[in-house]
Amino acid sequence: MNASPSRTDWRAVLAAAFCGVAVAMNVGKVPIAMEQLRAEFGLSLVAAGWISSMVNLIGVTAALLFGLFGDRIGAQRMCFAGLAIGLLGGLGALFADGERALLLSRFAEGAGMVCVAVSAPALLSAASSPHDRRFALGIWSGYLPAGVGMVMLLAPLVMPLGGWRGLWLLTLGMLLLATAALWRSRPAYRVAAPAGRHPHPLAAAREALAQTEPWLLAAAMTCWTLQHYALIIWLPTYLREQRDLAAPLVALLSCLMVLANVPGNLIGGSLLQRHVPRGNLIVGANLAAGLCGLGVFAETLPDLLRYGLCLLLSFIGGVVPASVLSSSASYARTPKQIGTLQGLYMQFGNIGPFIGPPLIAMLVAASGRWSDAMFVTGSAALAGIALGLIIRKREMAAAKA
Repeated sequence: MNASPSRTDWRAVLAAAFCGVAVAMNVGKVPIAMEQLRAEFGLSLVAAGWISSMVNLIGVTAALLFGLFGDRIGAQRMCFAGLAIGLLGGLGALFADGERALLLSRFAEGAGMVCVAVSAPALLSAASSPHDRRFALGIWSGYLPAGVGMVMLLAPLVMPLGGWRGLWLLTLGMLLLATAALWRSRPAYRVAAPAGRHPHPLAAAREALAQTEPWLLAAAMTCWTLQHYALIIWLPTYLREQRDLAAPLVALLSCLMVLANVPGNLIGGSLLQRHVPRGNLIVGANLAAGLCGLGVFAETLPDLLRYGLCLLLSFIGGVVPASVLSSSASYARTPKQIGTLQGLYMQFGNIGPFIGPPLIAMLVAASGRWSDAMFVTGSAALAGIALGLIIRKREMAAAKA
């Protein structure tokens, strides 16, 4: 990376990270408001499923293309465009008169989120000194659980006053605040162009994607999201249907589990700044998360211990996205390649929530036991360990070379 600042502009780093948190709130708000949306718009189960999964659908099919486009037009423009598209999508939902308009607004919100997710890391990188860059990108890796957890915490306060529209107004306000923060910090995101001949954007993207390590890291991201989303699906359903807990308590316990991921992200960034190898972190996190997953789905253990293991799995696993998402600054030969790599990581990361729920549903439906979900989490953890070992071997070889 070139033209790095000698000192990190932490205000600019946090502004870019806040953009991610703001768009991530759009992900978390829909499941909370789905009951009201179905009642008002007469949504079928299929339509509700499409509205809920639109972000994952865009991420799993087009995140890499979004990253390529972001590298072409510039990360700052892409991030502002993503915030604007998200704002338009949210406003459209407020005036929606039917299922089609609601689905279109959700598509816009999903596109806006992907735009921000592939571009904001380049802005964090530009505002960070080389010494702080790994930690700064570790902060970024917590944007999704932070945004989802924040809207889960605030929804019980907002929805009794304004229903689902109150929740949408809250997220619109956060998007406006993020836009203002990004605008104020824009001088910190300027990166000098690299000296010499400028390669064509597609040639630069091919150069970034020709490396083996980003693909291994992207696959490791899939393994982690499979485990995390198995937990996100299982816990609320188990607490509601098997333990008959009240909805506010279910929401609080689920929210705490999601938020436990955020300090794990920060610790992962701190360890990376201390030059702990990514491969070691990925191996260790998957080993610990896999063991926690076995305990979570073991019906013989007491509920309190199982919930504690949920928190521990989410916390320890946060090291994985920090390890993966921060690597774009290491494997990008120029700042113009960061969006491409972030798009790759996001696309693979969305495979977990895209295929995980159907896999778990098939296993549970066939046996009638939620404990069979451990086969999904256990297999994903084993694959993550294997990938981490390969990454560790390649990192050591590169260090020797």
